[in-house]
Amino acid sequence: MSDLLLAPQLPREPWQASFSDEANPIGLDGVEFVEYATQKPQALGQVLEMMGFRLTARHRSREVLLYRQGRINIVVNAHPGDAQAASHGIDQPSISAIAVRVRDARAARHYVLEHGGWEVPTHPDAMELNIPAIHGAGGSRVHFVDRYRDFSIYDVDFVPVPTSEPQVDVLSGLHLFGVVQYIGWGRTGDWVEFYQEMFGTSVVPAQQRFGIMPSGTLLRAPSREPDNQFMLQLVEPAIDAADAREHLHRIGLGVPDVVTAVQELRSRGIEFMESAAAHTERRGAITKTYLGSVVFELVLSELSREAAS
Repeated sequence: MSDLLLAPQLPREPWQASFSDEANPIGLDGVEFVEYATQKPQALGQVLEMMGFRLTARHRSREVLLYRQGRINIVVNAHPGDAQAASHGIDQPSISAIAVRVRDARAARHYVLEHGGWEVPTHPDAMELNIPAIHGAGGSRVHFVDRYRDFSIYDVDFVPVPTSEPQVDVLSGLHLFGVVQYIGWGRTGDWVEFYQEMFGTSVVPAQQRFGIMPSGTLLRAPSREPDNQFMLQLVEPAIDAADAREHLHRIGLGVPDVVTAVQELRSRGIEFMESAAAHTERRGAITKTYLGSVVFELVLSELSREAAS
């Protein structure tokens, strides 16, 4: 993926409470969307709807759907070529891309390529936006989006889905807390340097943990707006792990009250893991695995409390 990923293991760096423009090299401002690739969009859509997401738009020319809840956009990509390539022959949904908001997409693309990132060639159809991207974990992509305020990418590429029901958020204060990435054995230092160099992330001290799945190394991404910060969690496999491939595994959802959120989602049919290793508590909860690969993690978040108040 990048020359940076050949680097040796690196020591942890101190956490920074705030970020200057110098420490935020591409002007990160949160995550615009998370994309799942799947050959069964209806089944994945049912899981998303149980989680409180609503189908809001369809792509103009591709088999791509947009689901939304609160500030979170989830794209379901079932376009035949995209879904088959992202699944690597496995008949399960996968997180195939994340799109980060940046000050200037072209400038961000130039910066990351100059610092060792590998560009993904894009081939937009007529009347489609050309959204630059680089390679991410396990063949996934990281897109750069600078249209997300008054005018967004969905205004061009998507058509709204008519609905007679108002768009009501099931979970008040919900936001994207972070993304969990499974990495190869001994690859933590490589990925830490990659994200630091590309995005200006900083390592969160080991004693400052969130949720109920605190394994691995946690990175905090800089953001132009404090409310748009997000985390990246890097998790190496166990020595006896049957699946040691690198991939984006799950997303973490910030909520102001985990127990209340779990109760609401259970009423909608979502089941949660209850075992000695992972069980619902005030700090967090994790759903069971749906469709063989889809997992959601709830994390207690101060940002969610502020948004809900």
